[in-house]
Amino acid sequence: MKKNLHIETLAVQAGWEPKNGEPRVAPIAQSTTFKYDTAEELAKLFDLEISGHFYTRLSNPTVEVLEKKMTALEGGVGAIACSSGQSATSILVTNLCEAGDHIVSAGTIYGGTSNLLGHSFKKLGIETTFVDQDASEDEIFAAVRPNTKLIFGESLSNPSVKVLDFEKFASVARRAGVPFAVDNTFPTPYLCRPFDYGANIVIHSLSKYADGHACSLGGIVIDKGDFDYSASDKFPGLTTPDESYHGLVYTKTFGNLAFITKARTHVMRDFGMMMSPMNAWLTNMNLETLPLRMQKHSENGMKLAEYLASHPKVEWVEYPGLKNSPSAGLAKKYLKACGGVMTFGPKGGRAAAEKLLNSLELAALVIHVADTRTGVLHPASTTHRQLSDEEQKATGILPELIRVSVGLEHIDDIIADFEQALAKI
Repeated sequence: MKKNLHIETLAVQAGWEPKNGEPRVAPIAQSTTFKYDTAEELAKLFDLEISGHFYTRLSNPTVEVLEKKMTALEGGVGAIACSSGQSATSILVTNLCEAGDHIVSAGTIYGGTSNLLGHSFKKLGIETTFVDQDASEDEIFAAVRPNTKLIFGESLSNPSVKVLDFEKFASVARRAGVPFAVDNTFPTPYLCRPFDYGANIVIHSLSKYADGHACSLGGIVIDKGDFDYSASDKFPGLTTPDESYHGLVYTKTFGNLAFITKARTHVMRDFGMMMSPMNAWLTNMNLETLPLRMQKHSENGMKLAEYLASHPKVEWVEYPGLKNSPSAGLAKKYLKACGGVMTFGPKGGRAAAEKLLNSLELAALVIHVADTRTGVLHPASTTHRQLSDEEQKATGILPELIRVSVGLEHIDDIIADFEQALAKI
């Protein structure tokens, strides 16, 4: 495919280039296994001497189409698709870290990720220090330890929709000599490309805007291929012989594809977080309309945020597109637009929030976020329920906070629904 194509073109055509007589739409390879003519070929595949599909736990032609498309959209060198956003985070961590290692993460992140890093991985000997993402570079760097292996943050935090200062965190990572990874789920590559601002690795929950229709689960890890793992002894899994592959050294054998190759042939091989061909096919198809959807989500999001901000029964609204948002400056610097996710708090605290949620008719009370239909959620009692009150506060979760995922319905209908619900509190 031609270089320097616009992202709208890449969303439609990247990943699959049919040859003469082949299907215009990438087919579903609904098969677990693939045939070869000789034992020698299979042996070379297992020894990573040649590339190819032989078992869907490692790779699949349909999944590969999605991986290539997301690689093109983000501007990376390679990607590995997996079963969920949580799987993507797990692949990222386990590909770089082992027991005794340490991570520095922005504190304002998705509750599931916070629990994964702060509790589940801690049980495996990988500790995380959560920092205030609004702190100075030096304050954040103070959290770095000799055993730190990763700096992590979210482009737009879930659910507090705070914009990450990419360049500040990238600078911390460079000083620490470790990769900087970003969860870019909410902006998607259409609204923001973290690689342009210093990130080395990007992950997504593909279940959100990438799929966009609440019909497919998936995650992905995309590597820019620009971090030099050989510059220190911090990453022996990549720079020393892997005995499970007869002493192969990933950085020497695969160059800038070392990270993604190890993620596939080691992490995916051993932990089996593969994405199904059907989910990959659905996500790939839905990505074709990503630019159009994100434009409309952003337009509707801005209008609803302005409406809520002016309503006498609303205490506060957080949406980076609003001029008075603490993230407004960073949004203008890093984002093309601000998407369809916002938070707000009605006057009257948690009781008022619950009454409002129960009164909405068009907007559905759902756990999901970032699809075509408008949805609402009370994070304190659902997605962040496993966190303590102190942990909730640290991640920006207030008792009255309502997360709104603005859909593609007509904005007048969306506003009318919130108008009637607000009238009841």
